[in-house]
Order: sequence, then structure tokens, then C-alpha cells
Amino acid sequence: MTASLGLNDEVETLPDRLNAIRGVLRKEYRKRHSYPWLVAYSGGKDSTLLLQLVWEAVAGVQPKERKRRVLVVGNDTLVESPLVIRHLKKSLSVIGSAAEDEGLPIETEITQPCIDQTFWVSVIGRGYIPPTRNFRWCTDRMKILPTNRLLERITHDTKKTVLLIGSRRAESQNRRRTMDRRKVSSKSMNPHGKVKGCRMFSPLADLSDNDVWITLMQRKPPWGGTHRELITLYRNAGGGECPLVLTKEQAPSCGSSSPRFGCWTCTVVQKDRSLRGLIDSGHPEAERMEALFEFREWLLELRENDSNRQSVRRDGNAKQRSDGSRVYGPFKIEIRKQILEKLLKLQHQLDEQLILPAEIECIEDVWWRDEICEDARQSLDRNIPATTSSKWAEPVT
Repeated sequence: MTASLGLNDEVETLPDRLNAIRGVLRKEYRKRHSYPWLVAYSGGKDSTLLLQLVWEAVAGVQPKERKRRVLVVGNDTLVESPLVIRHLKKSLSVIGSAAEDEGLPIETEITQPCIDQTFWVSVIGRGYIPPTRNFRWCTDRMKILPTNRLLERITHDTKKTVLLIGSRRAESQNRRRTMDRRKVSSKSMNPHGKVKGCRMFSPLADLSDNDVWITLMQRKPPWGGTHRELITLYRNAGGGECPLVLTKEQAPSCGSSSPRFGCWTCTVVQKDRSLRGLIDSGHPEAERMEALFEFREWLLELRENDSNRQSVRRDGNAKQRSDGSRVYGPFKIEIRKQILEKLLKLQHQLDEQLILPAEIECIEDVWWRDEICEDARQSLDRNIPATTSSKWAEPVT
């Protein structure tokens, strides 16, 4: 299932490179089978350009040939930066309406984590420590699994699907290494690592950052409006989006050391320079974002204090490292209750929903079971002396 440009490998000008990509997309779209396309869309620059080229390719096909469904898929972790999730939902709404008006087979959908796998149910309910580089439990639960469930459902119904993503080698050295290792090409498709029958395609693989920005600044989106809001969001944040993550190999793009915007609760990085950049830029909502930033900093402080955590893990095992230091377990229940209380106060202060009622119900159910079991778990720890632990903890199972 390989698409060939039929051109020289080196395409000199940006218009030529974009036309070549549209040509590949049109050629693939015109194939006789009707396997659906899923376009991974985060609302950031790369996925926006990808969707723009897909839209132009489909619109350039004769109406009688538009038999293949195109589903634009966004992901809401439920802890997205308010500015980012508003932009995502607003743009998807505009895209869906414009496609319907123009008679294009383009639809939109937003995935979310299962209610018992959300950030707050994990942290406040089960007591998971906020994510670290070594314990990045959030990516799997909140990004990969929700999207893969959708892929599996659609692939089950249609036998095969094509997933288009905006990954580019120029994003980072890590992304380049990953794409080179998987032999990703802008001219061919690769099998999905988890979903059988799903093929992945990266049409933008060889575009530079300048290619992306120049195109977005010079061309209006075909679904209407402008890219001004997106460009301003990047300029103020001084960074980039956390893309729709599809595999664990892509996880480093979430929580990288470069400025990025995504989950306002992200503690994989020590300093959220993107959120800080929005605040320092004098954004009209700077005061609200300052409150979110301070809450995130408080979560970091809680994570670094081992006295906030149980001495055994959730499975009841008391464990030590090879150097004799303690492997601490989840947050104590009183700490979890403290986090929920402070979060609800912040939610009231900002008049913006930060946690769903269904999440609170799930949290209370976990607490009820944990309170019954806590004495039994602690009794397993009688023969292990207390020690001071290292900064980074091993995963809480």
C-alpha cells in the first residue's frame, strides 16, 4: 500500500512540495477501495496544515469520486489547557459545519479517556503521583488508549483504515530518529504498531518548520476564517502543541524539554514554560492561567515530599531498591482529599469545570475501597525500616 510521487526526490520550491503532497493524497483517495481516512488533529500547526492539504485534495476530486469517509479526530484528555481545548473544539465545530455545507465526506470526533482512567481519578482517586519522565502513566491512559479504541472500532467495521498524522522529521532529533528507525516516508505507508489493518501515513514528513509556518501564514484555511488565532497562541506561548499521541514511541513529544502547550497539569517537565509564556505575554486570561500554574506547582511539591505517600504500593507490596532505599506507594488518602478540596475551590474561583461530577463519583468509590484495605496494606510494612527515598519514584502499580 505504497503511494509514489512520481517526481524527483528533491522538489525545489515550497509550492512544488505542497502540490506533490496533494498529488499523493489525491492518488490514494481515488483508489477503488473505500477504506476510511482518519486525520489525527490536535489543533496545532502540523495537524492543521495536514488537514488543510487533505481538505484541498478531497475537494479537488470529482463529487462522484468522493466515496471515502474522512474522520478528523481530536483528543481531549480532560485536563487540557483551557485555551487549547477551546481552540480545538471551536475549530472542529467550524470544520464539521463547513464540510457539510460543501458536501465533503469529512466528519469530526473527539476522543476522551475512560472515566476511571482520567488524570484526576488516577491522582486523587488511586493516589498516583503526578507523572514524571520515568513514570509517564498519563500518555497511555489519556491519549493512546482512547484514540486506539476508536481506531479498533472503525477498523473492525471496515476491515482496514488509513491514519494520517502530521509528524515531521524536523520537529526534533528524537522524532527524526524514531521516523528513520521505522522507515517513515512521505511517499509510503507503514503498519500501525498496535491496530491490525490500520496503515499510517505521514505526508508532511519532509517539510521544515518554515514550510509549515509560511503556508499557514499565506493561505487561509479552506473551511473558512484565518489561522490568526493559532499563530497568536503559538507566539504567546513560545512553544508548540502536544500532538495527538498514538504510540509510546511518540510519547517523548509530550512533556519534552522544549516549550509546549497541552495539559495544564503536566508535571513531566519541571517548568511549564509554555503556560508561563502565556502568562508573561500579558494574555487577557493571564490571571486565570496563573492560578492553574500555581496549582500545578503545588502538585509538584506534593510529589517531591515522600511523607505524603504510603509506605507500601497499591498492590500491597512493600519494596526496597537495591541500594536499600524505600519504594514509596501512592498518596495517602488524606492527601488525595486535600487535592480534591483545593481543586474544587479553584474550579469555583475560575468558574470553569476542571473535574467532572462522574470523576468525583469514581474517586469516592476508589476511596471507599481503599479505606477498607489501607490498614491491611500498612500491616504488611511492619518489618521494613523507614528510609529517605530518592527524588524519582518507581511506578505505583
